[in-house]
Amino acid sequence: MKGEVRRNGILERLSGAQKPVAAGALAEEFGVSRQIIVKDIARLREVGNDISALSRGYVLQKKTRPSKVIKTIHSDEDVENELNLIVDSGGCVEDVFVYHKFYNTVRAEMDIHTREDVSKFMKDITAGKSSLLKNITAGYHYHTISADDNETLELIMEKLWVAGFLAPLCEFEPEEIKVER
Repeated sequence: MKGEVRRNGILERLSGAQKPVAAGALAEEFGVSRQIIVKDIARLREVGNDISALSRGYVLQKKTRPSKVIKTIHSDEDVENELNLIVDSGGCVEDVFVYHKFYNTVRAEMDIHTREDVSKFMKDITAGKSSLLKNITAGYHYHTISADDNETLELIMEKLWVAGFLAPLCEFEPEEIKVER
C-alpha cells in the first residue's frame, strides 16, 4: 500500500473513531510496522491535521467551526426561505429551540447544511401531524448556526436582518443570545 493511500486511510479511521486508536492497531490494519504508523502520523501533522497522541492511542481533533445563536421570527411560509438563506450563505443550521415561560428551553437538533437538507426537513415537517417548534412561542425561535469563519456568520446575520427574520431579545431571555443591530 502506498504511503499517501495509507495516510488517507489513517485519517478516515481516526475521524470515525469514538475513542483513541492505538498505533499497533493501525499497523495491523494497514499491514505495516508501528514505526511506519508513527512516521505517517508525523507527516499528517505536518500538513495541518490536529492529531493528539494519548496513552491509549491517537485522536484526530475535530475542527470547531465558529457558531452563533440567533433569535428569529417569521411565518410558517418563510421557514424554507430562512433555512435556504442560511445554507446558501455558507452556514449550517445546527438546531432550533424556544424559550417558553413555563416549559423553559425546548430544543431539537437539525444539522441542515444544504438545500437538499432543507427540502427533506420541509417534506418531513409537512407530511406529519407535528407543528413547527416556533409555533408554541408565537413564532419566536432560536437557531445555533455555524460556518467556516466569523465573516460568513456576519454575512448570514446581515442577510437575515435585511430579510426581516432577526428578532429583538425580551427581558426574560438570557443576555448571551442578544441580537444587536
